[in-house]
Amino acid sequence: MKEYWDTRYMEGGMIWGNTPSQSALHANDIFKSNHVNSILVPGSGYGRHTSYFFKQGYHVEGIEISKEAIRLARTLHPEITYYNGSVLDMPFSTLKYDAIYCFNVLHLFMEKDRHKLIKLCMEALIEHGIAFFTVFSEQEPSFGNGSESELNTFESKPGRPVHYFSEDDLLTHFSDFEVMETNLIRDNENHGDIGEHEHILRTICVRKI
Repeated sequence: MKEYWDTRYMEGGMIWGNTPSQSALHANDIFKSNHVNSILVPGSGYGRHTSYFFKQGYHVEGIEISKEAIRLARTLHPEITYYNGSVLDMPFSTLKYDAIYCFNVLHLFMEKDRHKLIKLCMEALIEHGIAFFTVFSEQEPSFGNGSESELNTFESKPGRPVHYFSEDDLLTHFSDFEVMETNLIRDNENHGDIGEHEHILRTICVRKI
């Protein structure tokens, strides 16, 4: 996976531009209303969302497997701390965070590792901390593309499985936590060479209990 993302960022640079996802704007509203001060962003990429939250006044740290992505991120805000490694190798710091924002990362793993990632994220939170995740939904246009390696998990590109979540599936993954809300959203992205297109994402916000 590291080689895939290094190549992707080397060839595409800041692939999705610098505008934050609509989900980040919504997560920010939740974080503000719950007096969040510190945020961890697992799978932070080139800093599109870490930079947004940093500018909102939070202490922000990111975890990213691609050194090329971190290099790009540091051109935006060198003050932000980034840890180079897999999110499955957390923790990288002894700091406990008020909140986690995890954008389109959880669906990139097989079932066992999805549950491992959720567990690691919750262990990185303070007591009653908040986690906000976005994932591909089963209504995503690419659903069903490629070989099915697990139920609703398809590998359209070698070495890159993608899991597509129904709402029940998402709630099952987070059954050990207090669910604050779930949503189905349409999120526009610009991929540069292929232009703008729309993703149909599920979001979930949970509280550690």
